[in-house]
Amino acid sequence: MDEIEELTRMLSSEGEEEEDDEEEAIEQEEEEEDEEEEAIEQEEEEAIEQEEEEAEEEEQFEYEALASKKRKLLADATGSGSGEKVRTEDINSALIDEVMRGFNLGTRRKSRKSKKRGRRRGSKNKLTPEITKMLGDATVLCAHGQHQEAISVLNEVVRVAPHVPDAYHTLGLAHESLGNTEKAMAFYAIAARLMPKNSVLWKTLFTWHNERGDVARASMYLAKAIRADPNDISLRKRQALLYVKLGNFQKAAESYDQILQICSEDIEVLKIAAELYSECGQSERSVSILEKYFDGHPSGADFSVIDLLAAVLMDTNAYNKALQHIEHAHLVYYSGKEMPLQLKIKAGICHIHLKNVEKAEMLFSNLELESVSHAELIMDVANAYMNLEHLQLALKYYLILESNAGGENGYIHLKIAQCYLSLKDREKATMFFYKALHALEDSVDCRLALASLILEDGKEDEAISLLAPPEGLDSINLSSDKHKPWWLDGKIKLRLCHIYRSRGMLEDFINTILPLVRESLYVKSLRQKVKRRLTTSVLRKRTKILDVGEINDVFGGVRPLASRSDLLKATRARKMLQKKEEEKVEARAAGIDCHSDDSDDESLEEEVRIPPLPNFLKDEEHHNLIIDLCKALQSLQRYWEALEIINLTRRLAYKNLPNEKKEELQSLAAQISYKTTDPKHGFDCVRSIVVQHPYSLAAWNCYYKITLRLGKNYSRHAKFLRYMRSKHNDCVPPIIIYGHQFTVASHHQDAAREYLAAYKLLPESPLINLCVGTSLINLALGFRLQNKHHCLAQGLSFLYKNLKLAENNQVSLQEALYNIARAYHHVGLVSLAASYYEKVLGIREKDYTIPKLLNENSDMGNLKPGYCDLRREAAHNLHLIYRKSGAFDLARQVLKDHADFD
Repeated sequence: MDEIEELTRMLSSEGEEEEDDEEEAIEQEEEEEDEEEEAIEQEEEEAIEQEEEEAEEEEQFEYEALASKKRKLLADATGSGSGEKVRTEDINSALIDEVMRGFNLGTRRKSRKSKKRGRRRGSKNKLTPEITKMLGDATVLCAHGQHQEAISVLNEVVRVAPHVPDAYHTLGLAHESLGNTEKAMAFYAIAARLMPKNSVLWKTLFTWHNERGDVARASMYLAKAIRADPNDISLRKRQALLYVKLGNFQKAAESYDQILQICSEDIEVLKIAAELYSECGQSERSVSILEKYFDGHPSGADFSVIDLLAAVLMDTNAYNKALQHIEHAHLVYYSGKEMPLQLKIKAGICHIHLKNVEKAEMLFSNLELESVSHAELIMDVANAYMNLEHLQLALKYYLILESNAGGENGYIHLKIAQCYLSLKDREKATMFFYKALHALEDSVDCRLALASLILEDGKEDEAISLLAPPEGLDSINLSSDKHKPWWLDGKIKLRLCHIYRSRGMLEDFINTILPLVRESLYVKSLRQKVKRRLTTSVLRKRTKILDVGEINDVFGGVRPLASRSDLLKATRARKMLQKKEEEKVEARAAGIDCHSDDSDDESLEEEVRIPPLPNFLKDEEHHNLIIDLCKALQSLQRYWEALEIINLTRRLAYKNLPNEKKEELQSLAAQISYKTTDPKHGFDCVRSIVVQHPYSLAAWNCYYKITLRLGKNYSRHAKFLRYMRSKHNDCVPPIIIYGHQFTVASHHQDAAREYLAAYKLLPESPLINLCVGTSLINLALGFRLQNKHHCLAQGLSFLYKNLKLAENNQVSLQEALYNIARAYHHVGLVSLAASYYEKVLGIREKDYTIPKLLNENSDMGNLKPGYCDLRREAAHNLHLIYRKSGAFDLARQVLKDHADFD
């Protein structure tokens, strides 16, 4: 190949190399034409100057000859002794000729012959006799099988005259005879570029590269061969087939269209072009070329073309136009004959869509007699009736097919079952669904339709057995199946889990749907990662499409046959690989060990997985399913799995979820987090709930329930509480929570300050009055307060206001009396405390429903009756007072009378 490369450099230095790019070739041709025109103009100017000089010399010579002739005539006339008379007319005519020649003096004569412009053809590259002899000797040596001697002679020819294409062609033949195919093709490529009109060389190059699988170069050489011989139909067909092989149906259709312009009578090419245009979505173009064929054949046309035109028009719902073409073909091409059955069926289907059912049935009258041999046509008729909801007629033709099929065609049974189902004949529909399922065991749609039909009859156990995986799955070899088993389909599992949920079978419901939900969320979370680190194997896989340009070629590489986006990705991948190699070289030079980064190939392969539930996070039904799944997991105390599903759903589908579903998921996360060992997972949820509903007592109760388990030193809680207090000055719950925290820390003065701030906002709140009173009483029992009695009286005044509100039926009267008795007991006023305890014992309080948090399911079954009654607590405290005062009998009597009441 070294000598070929040297020859290539020689050709390129002389400027005769033809570039692969069409635009550069055109520019080079234009430059050569300009140079040739300049040379032609220069040669014309030189020829004109030479002709003018010759004309001047010739006229001067003629003038001198005429003058000498005139002098001779005058001498003869004057000196003649013989007495001859010179004719005056001859003298006059000679003078006139002389004058006329004088007028034309200095002008050139115009030649009547058409002159050729430019230099003579072939004069520039005319071979010398020595080179011609050497070429002849090389040809003779090749003919006698002396290929090495011929190659040496031809190399000398190429060295002396590098622009002779015959030398390269003969070199290619010699190397091909020696078995050096690559060298031979290289010389053929040089010869072809020196002789671009020689289609044989381009064909040879195309065939060789096509056999090697080098599609890019094969396509390039095929295009050049077509350019050299545009009328070669076989080349254009090969190009069209190559486009079909590459999946470029648009280019293939255009290629067949060009063939059709050259050979308009080729029916197969016409049909292929029309089908390809129709497949590309250009039905109008397909119809136009088919109609053009009919315009050129007014008396007779091919039946297959008529059938194809009708089919294309029917695919585009142009039934009226298709019917017109069929009727025109019947009148013109089949006049007095029976129209072919396929056209009759298509005409009948057009009548069905045009609501002419009676005409359609007339065309289908003989179809039942020929049903055995035309099952596909009957199926088309039945499907047309089915699509337009002519169920009885559709059922008629499906039953004809069913009788001919012998009960083995499950697809026909499925269609019959669907017809009976639409006709509300449930019994027959069920029967045919079972027949269809016997033949189509893997049909998911058939199984789902039958299960829905069975469920409507209340046969849930039968539906479960129909949808549940078959027994003995261990013995089934799933790896040998080409398709995924039906019991692994997402639709089957969804339907099955709905049945389990309706029957309250929580464990079966969770085991069925949890893997699907988790897999779908996992795949969705992987796709959220926009930027990911590509491994070396992935980068090399992307750069494979660029390898076509790296094969040794005397004229360089070619553009790979790939889309622009793929080429950009491949180019970036090549740069990244080069950068990695440079980094490895630098690391090795620095003494650092380099490891391959192909360890994460498996994780990258997982990213292309398809979720089992498509559009999972966009469907409202699926949102409800997620919530039901989380509730079921909560009821079975599988808290961590429920939290995983909730967090993934909130993160991935935050924009698609309705506000109601968001709040419900947040509330579920808060409830579940409270029951886990680490309630920090629910803090974000309850914080979001509070931000959305800052004035909701239930939201703040849920928030406080979580933060109580986090402890008073949780920094995020303190920051968030300060933020909410500053943002919502008129919001009472955060102020009360602050007061509670100060009370727990025994900072009663700070607690009283917070409670009084809340009292200014809600002075009639029983809870706030109770909190203010207890904080002031606790403050009065401190050591640093000077005016303790005043503080105690203020605290008791708030407790008595709480009692007043209780008398107005805003709170429990028993609870208010008990709080006052407890306050007196706490400060040592036991006589007053005893009187209020006795009032509490005289009131019987009924049980109330415990308030729930957002979407919380409170369990009332574990509470005993009387959980709202305070008489036990009052009796216990009263007996303590009696014991301390020495009245033991009275203390025992109190416990006996009130501590054990039902």
